[in-house]
Amino acid sequence: MAGRKNACSRREFLSKSVSSFVGAGLLGASGKALLSYDQEKLSQESDNKGEIIYRTLGKTGIRMPIVNMGVMNSSNPALVKRSYDIGVRHFDTAAWYQRGRNEEMVGNAIKELNVRDKVIIGTKVYIPLQQRNITPKQAKDTYLRIANESLQRLQTDYVDILYSHVVHDIDWLNNPGILEALQILKEQKKARFIGFSTHQNVAECIRQATKDGYYDVVLTAFNYAMGDDKEVIDVLKNARAKGIGLIAMKTLCTQYHYRQYVPEARHHYFKGKIMQTAVLKWVLRHNFITTAITGYTTFQQMEEDFSVAYDLEYTPEEKKFLEDRNVKFSMDYCLQCNKCVSTCPKGVDIPTLMRTHMYAACYSNFYQARDALNDIPKGKGLDACTFCETCTAKCVNAVNIARRIDELKAIYV
Repeated sequence: MAGRKNACSRREFLSKSVSSFVGAGLLGASGKALLSYDQEKLSQESDNKGEIIYRTLGKTGIRMPIVNMGVMNSSNPALVKRSYDIGVRHFDTAAWYQRGRNEEMVGNAIKELNVRDKVIIGTKVYIPLQQRNITPKQAKDTYLRIANESLQRLQTDYVDILYSHVVHDIDWLNNPGILEALQILKEQKKARFIGFSTHQNVAECIRQATKDGYYDVVLTAFNYAMGDDKEVIDVLKNARAKGIGLIAMKTLCTQYHYRQYVPEARHHYFKGKIMQTAVLKWVLRHNFITTAITGYTTFQQMEEDFSVAYDLEYTPEEKKFLEDRNVKFSMDYCLQCNKCVSTCPKGVDIPTLMRTHMYAACYSNFYQARDALNDIPKGKGLDACTFCETCTAKCVNAVNIARRIDELKAIYV
């Protein structure tokens, strides 16, 4: 789920000593190509002026608005309640977010609203990467335990979608212990539908899941920076055609404070809501995506994001923004493609470091940043970078790897 820099950050992120965070971008070969989308009509959605656009989540049959709330970065129950008031119906959280407090906050807000039967709750079971060398039985028992703890925190007998969180490879996707646990929870009616979330090896994991036909829902990174990745788009189209419900996260791949990386004359693109609505509309104009869970943390951000739920037609300003930015600038969004790892003489897990930087710099979510760091094996993280005077790692997508690592070292080393 994509977020924005929270208003209250860690002492203005160490008093701006780690200033000017580099972040996400908009890439592509041509503006024309990126502005295109499935040539199918938008199911008359854009004709429903004044009405919230709903879509069906694959074979689950669940109907939901095309814009919903990724709650990961929020700790404000009033924001959850107001989101429901304006029309949000799906709330996405996880057992790991804020050490369980995120689920507790969501559960309390939904209970106070007395709308459990009117909302779709999704949560996730997560085992850190460094703890995954376990037997299938251990994985099964862990998943069952965590899922039941989540239900207690959420104060509900069931969740609508239960995900296996952070799936990066086929072995974990099809771990027999996990599959058994998810099936048990589904049979016990503690989870209506099951799915997995993925940030890396997206095409491979979703392709395999589509072939297997086991999972009902996939929560996947998908944004404007991925517009030239024909493989991912084709895999997503096929998954949706086979009945898998697709929910997009990491959709808002740009941030206001990245304005410093473009000429001053173009800083106006980062002001107001044009940037946010343009890239969000781009995602949702792909009909295979049911909804986007955006990680807003303020009421203003909420209103900007949810405005897209009423109309997916680009305004002239949004279209100009997408075309202009795509043609003239190549900002550095990490696609988690892993191609940079081979350019590092120490084989550092650069993609996870870049994701750590995203959590810290873009989201001001230091819990997630620390968890991401902890997922990196010893000798493959910041510890391996400590004594490197010059970073030689290269990104095919123009990410300034060295600068981001230097900023992380200023915080964590």
